[in-house]
Amino acid sequence: MNEKQHTTLDSYIHQYQLEDLFPASFRQHMKVSPFEKGETLFTAGDQLEELYFLVEGKIKIFTLTPEGKSLINRFKRPLALIGDVEYVKGSPVLNSVEAVTEGVMISAPFSHLSDLEKEHPSFIRFLLDTVAHKFYTESHTTSMHMLYPVEVRLASYLLSISSVGEGTVFHQEMRTSNLIELAEWIGTSYRHLNRVLKKMAADHVVERTNGSVTIKDLEKLRTLAKGNIYE
Repeated sequence: MNEKQHTTLDSYIHQYQLEDLFPASFRQHMKVSPFEKGETLFTAGDQLEELYFLVEGKIKIFTLTPEGKSLINRFKRPLALIGDVEYVKGSPVLNSVEAVTEGVMISAPFSHLSDLEKEHPSFIRFLLDTVAHKFYTESHTTSMHMLYPVEVRLASYLLSISSVGEGTVFHQEMRTSNLIELAEWIGTSYRHLNRVLKKMAADHVVERTNGSVTIKDLEKLRTLAKGNIYE
């Protein structure tokens, strides 16, 4: 991520009502960092030095199985928080994070947050609420994901990486190598994934043309996704 000037920091603070967490005197320590689509933002095992707030864009959080395969944990939109558990526990990054779209994060250094805790108890309350909510929801959803059929997981994945919410149609390269990787992401085999894609195409939910997939019926896809299990 590239650091950006502070010109937009106050606007993000105001937009997400973070004034009580980060008073004006503290904001000199903060920064704004834009990122690009497809950029690896954090890797499991990294040591973070800052607390990050996602204020624009969408990110994908994933983990590696003991066999070395990648599995989707969750997709996050603003106002997602990255580094809260690492700050509280002093531990390395647990899951890797990749940018699904271009976006922006604002961050505050760990080294200054300890002073903020002493002066603003509301920040401690915020961290407690955030960490407790994260452990409850993510442990529950992660365990539930693999209980859903592949059709639901695939539909949710397509919705999550598409930009249909912004009025455009998803168009993604789906050649064999990408499908093998996608099968690993959602926890199935390439053959099973291919069968599910063929059924979706036969049902006119998606269209497969020249190695690409396009959403044809957004409402049907949303129905298949059961509300989107990844968001």
